[in-house]
Amino acid sequence: MLSTVPGLSGAGPNPEGSLLVPNLDAELIIQGRITSVDATPNTPSGCPTPASITRSMSELSGFPVLFMNAGLVHPLNIPSLDMIGAPGQDPRKSTAVPDARGLYKRGQWAGKFFSGTYDTLVLGECVPGGTTTALCVLRALGYDARVSSAAITSPARLKEEIVATALERLSHSNVQDAIDIIREIGDPMMAVAAGIADTYTGKLYLAGGTQMLAVAALIRAYNIPTPDVVTTIYVQDDPAANCLSIASQIGVSLTAVDPEFGAIGHSGLVRYCIGEVKEGMGAGGAMFLSHLMGYSLPDIKQSIIRFVTTYCPSKPL
Repeated sequence: MLSTVPGLSGAGPNPEGSLLVPNLDAELIIQGRITSVDATPNTPSGCPTPASITRSMSELSGFPVLFMNAGLVHPLNIPSLDMIGAPGQDPRKSTAVPDARGLYKRGQWAGKFFSGTYDTLVLGECVPGGTTTALCVLRALGYDARVSSAAITSPARLKEEIVATALERLSHSNVQDAIDIIREIGDPMMAVAAGIADTYTGKLYLAGGTQMLAVAALIRAYNIPTPDVVTTIYVQDDPAANCLSIASQIGVSLTAVDPEFGAIGHSGLVRYCIGEVKEGMGAGGAMFLSHLMGYSLPDIKQSIIRFVTTYCPSKPL
């Protein structure tokens, strides 16, 4: 629910609309188009959603995509694995994820299931407001952290105010371990992702920026082998964040994919280079997986251009 705080989240047309973003992105990735509402998958400035990148990589490489609902406000219109979660609450005011332990256990079940299905798993996320819960968790675990944002200009001051209030409330809570930190000031995605990491026996990649670094920090706190984190160069180089420093503090490998959008010839995708959107919906991980499957950077760029131009023609640069 933090994404409904005015000015905090760069996702969606407005604060309340941010709650629908995961649903629309999921529709785009699975169906190739948004069907539940009349909407185009790009920002008002014409910047394509990162879900467009993930969809194009799925088309290129043929890898399967499964969505897991850890606690969406709105029901999904596409097939998904329901983790029986509830929306994360505002950590300034109350316990954010009351059923964190239950979500963690259901994540453990999912990790065991995936272990018997695939030898490589790329785990992405879509949590509007999630960089702020990530900052709450990283600070609570003792890391010197600054996080990224989907906006060109990060609402850093607002994030810091929220974190300070949440940590003050946390100091009066009965916190015994990392799962209690998720319960009080995290979000449902973190609990499920950490549970999957606990039991998955194949090669796991956490696909996302500072949000997945927070998940890596939680996994490290449990002394579980920490998966590699994969993101985009646009998050790694974000001056408002300190991704490389956080990764170094945690002791986790961070790989940043550079799709060279600055020279891709599309006015919307170029906006990633000035800090709009940057990452999301496992986009960096999807490009990384396509590379692992043998596709070259020109293949990857051509696939992205082909898909985004079907709904978002480039304007003159």
